[in-house]
Amino acid sequence: MSAQILRARALLLDMDGTLIHSTGEVETVWRLWCRRHQLAPEPLLAMCHGVRAREVLGALAPHLDLAVELALLDELEIRHTGAAEPIAGARTLLASLPAARWALVTSASQRVARHRLASAGLPLPRLLIGAEDVVRGKPDPEPYLLGASRLGLAPADCLVFEDAAAGIQSALQAGCQVVQIGGDKLLDSRVRARLRDWRQVRLSEDETGLQLHFPNRLLD
Repeated sequence: MSAQILRARALLLDMDGTLIHSTGEVETVWRLWCRRHQLAPEPLLAMCHGVRAREVLGALAPHLDLAVELALLDELEIRHTGAAEPIAGARTLLASLPAARWALVTSASQRVARHRLASAGLPLPRLLIGAEDVVRGKPDPEPYLLGASRLGLAPADCLVFEDAAAGIQSALQAGCQVVQIGGDKLLDSRVRARLRDWRQVRLSEDETGLQLHFPNRLLD
């Protein structure tokens, strides 16, 4: 099968569902939180993936004390993370990336992100953009604009890997190239490729930046 090559100065990576299998854990936490407050979980589960807890609570539980509930959700996340499992190939890919060539851009808090990466045995990035680092979370472009800015790069020079619609929208609005990891359908026609996991990615580097090689076809 022929391969396509995408070039970028750096990678901006989502965490949950992109580097780590954590969709089930995220949903477990929200179900536990809903049980505590005697709320139906379905509306929150429909909104929570790729979105900060702050936005979910603001939209669906504005009557509650935001600071208190965010702290509670962080505690539940830490308690129920367990031994997180990396997406296939993620550990190898991150080990091959120069530290200055990638950053994590996640809707999780800094505390939860660091805990989950450690639980999965993945390296901590030099630059981590977490929930508390932005005023507006995904799908707003601010998280990816901030990630590119702190790397000293233009968004167009960054390649984003995302699994959720909110994150893909955030990255595209920021002006980044985007590759979708996983999912059963392409979430946006502007995505450059949809890959099953990181084993399909081959990485090389030259004086201009990174070259990523992967199959030329989108997943069926």
